[in-house]
Amino acid sequence: MQNYVSAMQPGWNLGNSLDARGPDETSWGNPVVTQELIQQIAAQGFKSIRIPVTWYPHTGPAPSYTVDPAWMSRVQQIVDWSLAAGLYVMINMHHDSVEWVNTMDTNHDQVVAEYTAVWTQIANTFKNYPNKLMFESINEPVFGNNLDATTQMSLLNELNTDFFNTVRGTGGGNATRPLVLPSLWTNAGQQNLDSLNSTIASLNDSNIIATIHFYGFWPFSVNIAGYTKFGTDAINDITTSLDAVYNTFVAKGIPVVVGEYGLLGYGGGAIELGEMLKFYEYYLQYAKSKNVTSMLWDDGGQFNRTTYQWIDPDVYNIIKQSLTGRSSTADTDLIFLKSGATVSDASLSLNLNGNSFVSLSNGTATLKPGRDYTLSGSTLTVKASYLSKLALGALGEKAVLTANFNSGPAWKIHVRYYNTPVLQNAPGTTSGFVIPTAFNGDQLATMEAVYAAGGNAGPQNWTSYKEFGYCFKPDYTNNKITLTSNFFNETTDGTVILTFHFWSGQIVKYTIVKSGTSVTGTAQ
Repeated sequence: MQNYVSAMQPGWNLGNSLDARGPDETSWGNPVVTQELIQQIAAQGFKSIRIPVTWYPHTGPAPSYTVDPAWMSRVQQIVDWSLAAGLYVMINMHHDSVEWVNTMDTNHDQVVAEYTAVWTQIANTFKNYPNKLMFESINEPVFGNNLDATTQMSLLNELNTDFFNTVRGTGGGNATRPLVLPSLWTNAGQQNLDSLNSTIASLNDSNIIATIHFYGFWPFSVNIAGYTKFGTDAINDITTSLDAVYNTFVAKGIPVVVGEYGLLGYGGGAIELGEMLKFYEYYLQYAKSKNVTSMLWDDGGQFNRTTYQWIDPDVYNIIKQSLTGRSSTADTDLIFLKSGATVSDASLSLNLNGNSFVSLSNGTATLKPGRDYTLSGSTLTVKASYLSKLALGALGEKAVLTANFNSGPAWKIHVRYYNTPVLQNAPGTTSGFVIPTAFNGDQLATMEAVYAAGGNAGPQNWTSYKEFGYCFKPDYTNNKITLTSNFFNETTDGTVILTFHFWSGQIVKYTIVKSGTSVTGTAQ
């Protein structure tokens, strides 16, 4: 099974399609899945596809809980396309986990009856399929409302065991089909892993795969509490989680698939691009070093399902490179040049990761070492004499320099010409307060919110640094920063001092006064 799982690397998720909680696969905004899309995924170099499926909108009433034949046929069609494209295929029971399976503690018999009935139908439909098709029992299992973890793990053990017996009992190819079992919440906490390991040991079957999900160190993954950079805590979270998975399962002959990985703030601008790329690079190489296969979560925001282009090609290039080696990165991908200030040399610390620096380019032009830049050890310094040529004209991005290496993708360095951002006074309401903002070529990193009378304002008041996107979001196209209703829902009336931190290092203060649903903002 370890060879099987290794052959699945890398994997990709067909997210927000068949798992949509709606009448059909387009309910969450993605186009109808086509055979060409599946072929394109295979052509991109992916070896496996996870097809999340939500069944309850297409399941009839008790006692038979009959799955709509048209829905089963559609799932089967996409599985057929995937196998024909040469992919390993994983299908599961997805958002059912939080729609009805999670009531197992109070609605035990009905949940077990429906769960068994649906999996019996799935298993019988695919019983004669080759073993490149695998079944995953349930997505991100959780039970009850604030139910203690021990009780939840006991319920999951029962559910996973029922799944195992149900599928194996249908015979045919299902007698030996690879079966994928999750930990509670698909989380890598040691007690969750130990519980799953106990379940797997009790089943005494060599064709079982353990699975977790991994979305990184939460404060970094959503950009809260000042974790704007991929630093020590985020790195330790990767190594601790994957070490635990390796020691609990892989080292004992039980293969592991990370069925979903990514960052929760991906796609909303919460994570700065360079910091995001460093996360992907470090995570992928470390997972590979632990013989763990990873399946990229894609809800339609990674690979465009109409144009078949990557939204962030740099992420894809790092995924490709991770199969054979490491990518080189740097401590930043940003150089800021301030309008009216004397331009200085700009130094970046390269993380060569076993590669060698070759050259520095600006488009098709190769910069000259010594004159335009220097390299001392792993420190790349772009000379002021070169940068000064870019510090003129309109504010904004002036160039994208590429540090090129002997292996792997180049590291892109965005040179931005900026001035201090300017915020304007504004009236508004708690439904979404808009601050007119001249960003002046800068980019927002995070925001703090504290009451003038003392204490942190807004949600998660254990920190003054608010969650990017959930509490505030910049709009560079329309020159505004919006404070969301989420922010005001947990903010009391009175004066709140906001501190906006920009990637250039600039810090801008702003004061708001909330009175009921009315908000008044004043620039400082």
